[in-house]
Amino acid sequence: MRSVSCLGAFLCLVILAGCTKPQAGRADAPPAPVLVATAGKKTVPIRIRTIGTVKTISTVAIRPRVGGELTGVFFKEGDFVKQNQKLFTIDPRPYEAAVKQAEANMAKNVAILAGAELDLKRVEQAKSSGVGSAIEYDAALTAVASAKAAIVADKAAINTAKLQASFTTIVSPIDGRVGELLVNRGNLVEPNGLTPLVVINQVSPITVTFTLPEQQLPVVIEARKKGPLKVEADLRGGGPLAVGELTFIDNVADTQTGTVQFKASFANEDQKLWPGLFVDVVLTLGARPESVVVPSATLQSGQKGQYVYVVTPDKKAEMRPVAVAFEDEGEAVIASGLKSGETVVVEGQLRLAPGAKVEPKPYQGPPRTPGVPPVPQVVTGGPQ
Repeated sequence: MRSVSCLGAFLCLVILAGCTKPQAGRADAPPAPVLVATAGKKTVPIRIRTIGTVKTISTVAIRPRVGGELTGVFFKEGDFVKQNQKLFTIDPRPYEAAVKQAEANMAKNVAILAGAELDLKRVEQAKSSGVGSAIEYDAALTAVASAKAAIVADKAAINTAKLQASFTTIVSPIDGRVGELLVNRGNLVEPNGLTPLVVINQVSPITVTFTLPEQQLPVVIEARKKGPLKVEADLRGGGPLAVGELTFIDNVADTQTGTVQFKASFANEDQKLWPGLFVDVVLTLGARPESVVVPSATLQSGQKGQYVYVVTPDKKAEMRPVAVAFEDEGEAVIASGLKSGETVVVEGQLRLAPGAKVEPKPYQGPPRTPGVPPVPQVVTGGPQ
């Protein structure tokens, strides 16, 4: 009986298994939503971005060349002054008196010379008649020569006195902007004193100095051989960039920092570049024509290097290794691995795997705050 019961239970299980419906196949995963862009082709400027400092081409500390009372100040602090514009006056009366004294001494010596020449004529007449002596003749010649030498010395003294008197009016040697007045009117000043009266900075034109890694020096030198290099300075205020030209490359690299100093000159006619300011500098080395570009957010990094996801015509993701020449202003310049016109994934790569289905939507670009320029980047790639 026990065997019959077991057999019956087994037959029931077989029948139940045969009646069980097969499970329906698992549904395919829905396409991953992604934002896509089309790889473009254009001429891309090759630029280096860094930080620079605005410096003056010329700075002059105005000091008096003669001493006396400071009697006049003919500008206001912060004024823009022109070359040869009057800035200060020092009491000229002592120096004008010295000029008059020198002129009087010369007038006296001119009279002495006239008398000596008359004496010389009388001695010459006496000598020709056999009455005068050689001693008298020599003395008369000496008197004339001495009077002439005194007049020469007087002329030099007059010139010196006039020069000293001219120093009582101090003019600007350059076009520039004056700083703080360091000595007020009424004070006594000394010639070539330690404290200047005022400091003038030339602000038009002006320079911007910056440094670059020594590895980029050969690229800059090679680009400069082809012509002048444009340099732009951004004050970070949202206004137009100041445009200048690279004018100086230092002849030695800093051994401690491994950098080389550069200078660019700007006309600065609007005087927006101010000495001491930090500015964003963009040095343009040339242009790379017919370059394939994609948004920088497209790039992904893996064990074998950088890659992008390309959307195939059947809306599937394809992993594509790429070589990047350089990045600039949110765009990546692709040296190889991608063609113009191909669709690449900009956002949503974390949901993807090779062969995954995608639901592409157009990428609108990163949000930008009005008036705020992009963060500068140092371009590590050179001309390709």
